[in-house]
Amino acid sequence: MGAVSELPAFGTLKAQAASERPDLLAVPVADAVRGWDPSSAPELQVAEIDPELADTAAFCEAYDIPLEISANCVIIAGRRGGESRYAACLVLATTRADVNGVVRRRLDARKASFAPMDDAVAMTGMEYGGITPFGLPADWPILIDERVAESPAVVVGSGLRRSKLLVPGRSLTLLPGAEVVEGLAVPTA
Repeated sequence: MGAVSELPAFGTLKAQAASERPDLLAVPVADAVRGWDPSSAPELQVAEIDPELADTAAFCEAYDIPLEISANCVIIAGRRGGESRYAACLVLATTRADVNGVVRRRLDARKASFAPMDDAVAMTGMEYGGITPFGLPADWPILIDERVAESPAVVVGSGLRRSKLLVPGRSLTLLPGAEVVEGLAVPTA
């Protein structure tokens, strides 16, 4: 039996073990959760939400979640010559990814930009607005801002707009392909 996480209360969300609610996870996310080793990291929690409130600002306001513990997972496409490379960047909602600096250099790309929505959805098997670092394609690096990794707990997508995952920041660094990248994000405002 796995360890149950000791995550703090998350606003008004009602969370439960993600392993018990695969119906609240996109298929690739549910597969990743089934493979999650709770002996090396706390069990993930999931909370059902109104899908109309999945976007960060609306979600945080409706569920009394501070922006400082809400993490966004954005898919970046880097190009050099005719080759495209993809990466997921995980940054707090109070920051933005340095796409044309840190991310572009990490991908060894001449040009980097947010992946088009249709491409991101098709390649991840997740809903736009619910993309998460769990269950991404195995060959993609998952770049994690140090503020996310150091956070006692963060809220991330579940692959669906109708739920969110709750996880300690340090646990995200255990994902395949994950690396903490200093300076990945810059504060907004």
